[in-house]
Amino acid sequence: MASKKGARNKLSFKPGEFIVYPAHGVGKIVAVETEEIAGMELELYVIDFDKEKMRLRVPTNKCEQIGMRKLSGKDILDEVMNVLRGKPKVRRAMWSRRAQEYEAKINSGDIIFVAEVVRDLYRPDDQPEQSYSERQLFEAALDRLAREVSAVKKVSETQATEEIREVLSTARKKSIRAA
Repeated sequence: MASKKGARNKLSFKPGEFIVYPAHGVGKIVAVETEEIAGMELELYVIDFDKEKMRLRVPTNKCEQIGMRKLSGKDILDEVMNVLRGKPKVRRAMWSRRAQEYEAKINSGDIIFVAEVVRDLYRPDDQPEQSYSERQLFEAALDRLAREVSAVKKVSETQATEEIREVLSTARKKSIRAA
């Protein structure tokens, strides 16, 4: 019994805490449960992703391997905003290859990578229309980024999205004036 208590003290996440799960984005730990699975007792984090109306159970000993992490701090958000202000890096590779790379960045769980995708796929209203797949990837990355910004800054997702779009728009206007 002492080993269970020791294991419980080593948990890196607590109920009520927001976390980032690489493949799904920001979720909230609602409980830590013990279940018997295949004759073994497993300690699990129960994570709710409200937007997707999804509940996930993740073994506590697999979190690091999966890439689950705490929300970014204010210093990381400052770095994210700097990435968004940067010049878009659009490679000349085939779209299918770039799309795979963007998808991998979005699902990496790394907020800086997600910000790079948002920056690279952002199109102001006065620029040519994006393809359907470009728009889908942009919206997925923007949503993932906005959810984390929203959770860290304790604002609505709408406010976070507006802030991100404003940073992108201002950066593009400045780069056009400079050119």
